[in-house]
Formats: sequence, C-alpha cells, structure tokens
Amino acid sequence: MTRRGIFRRLLSLLLIAWALGFCWFAIFLPRPVIEPVRSDGVVALTGGSGRIPRALAVIEKGYAGKLLVSGVDREVRPREFAAEYDVPDRLMACCITLGYDAVDTRTNAIETARWIRQNNLRSIRLVTTDWHMRRAAFDLAAEAPSSLVIVRDAVASRPTFKILFMEYNKLVARLVAWMIGW
Repeated sequence: MTRRGIFRRLLSLLLIAWALGFCWFAIFLPRPVIEPVRSDGVVALTGGSGRIPRALAVIEKGYAGKLLVSGVDREVRPREFAAEYDVPDRLMACCITLGYDAVDTRTNAIETARWIRQNNLRSIRLVTTDWHMRRAAFDLAAEAPSSLVIVRDAVASRPTFKILFMEYNKLVARLVAWMIGW
C-alpha cells in the first residue's frame, strides 16, 4: 500500500470517528439535575436563557450556599441584576457574587476556579445550557482543584444544527489543544 493510500484510509477513519462523535454529542445532550442535590456553591455561566434563573432557584431552595454568576457584563450593577431577576436584597448581600472577568468559556473556568479557591468550596453545581455543558465542565475541571466535585446541571434547550455543529467542533478543538498541551 502506498503512502497516499494509507493517508486516505487514515483520513477516512478520522472523518468517521468525527461523524460518530458528532452524532453522540447531538443525541445525548446532558440533562438537568433531578432534585434534591446539594453542593457548596453554584455557578451560572452567562450567555444562554434559563441559566441564571435555574441557578437562583438552586440558591433559593437551599441546595447551595453561594452563587457565582460568571461572565457578567461590566455595565451591569448588582442593583440592576437584582431588579432584573427579582432577587431579594438579603440574598444579594449574603450569597451572590457577580463575576465580571470572563468573556468566554475558558475565562469562565478561570474566574470560577478562583472563586472556588477563595471560598474553600469542595463541590459546585455548574449551570449552563445542555449543548455547552461538556466543554464548560471540561474547562472547569482543568482549572479547578482536582478534588472538586462538579455537579453538571444542564438547562434544556432546543439547539439548532448550527449551534450543535459549532459547539461540537469547539469541544473537539479544545480536547485536541489539551492533548498537545496548548
């Protein structure tokens, strides 16, 4: 067999693996947590509908003691956030941190890991959209203490093919980058 033939077969194998991986990714999206599940803290990543309300419900029900909302726009003030989501003052004062440093999934993980260390948390509930959960959890696990328990609480959505395609490729790229140490 020639080098060209070996290359074609290898490329075909990679394409088949990619396609099967995409099917798995799109069909078996992560699910919401079935309550009651408790954790030391909860983190909501901004960027998708339902994420912040889900995390606030976790805090209000007492399933976690602290909440970080990661990736908040720098223009948003705590008072405005509280008004937008109808958060009681006592809850804002004691339990909710607005994180302004993150601009993407990787920096969400960095901001969250810093918050986890500052608050000495041993377990957190990660709240993000179902199609985003795998990459968000991967990045968080890479940044957070290795002993941290991460409970994945996916907000169900109806993603388009385009969203699934783009997110799957971002996940694959992230995994490849991690494997080569980048």
